[in-house]
Amino acid sequence: MFAALLVAFVMAVSAAAQSEKSIAAVPPTPETEKAESEKKLALATDAAKQLLLVMDADKSGKVSKQEWMKFMEEEFDRLDTDHKGQLDVKELTQSRVRMRPYVGK
Repeated sequence: MFAALLVAFVMAVSAAAQSEKSIAAVPPTPETEKAESEKKLALATDAAKQLLLVMDADKSGKVSKQEWMKFMEEEFDRLDTDHKGQLDVKELTQSRVRMRPYVGK
């Protein structure tokens, strides 16, 4: 009898949890979509600021073409572990520079 009650209780709790999950699957509102977009934009902005700190050799607050190219050349050389002048997938996966998905609509 105790086992039957325990099974019934577990089934009821499981059903309630499934019901809560289905309620949470309601399509997002425009407000929640906007908040999520703003959150992604803030994260991308923070990542760009971090990259600027690394690239901006003269501390002007901007990255010149020369600073960009120097950074990318150094990154390429760092990744080109076999010194063949080409990067393969294995070498590229070691990069700390990451592609970010487009954040806007």
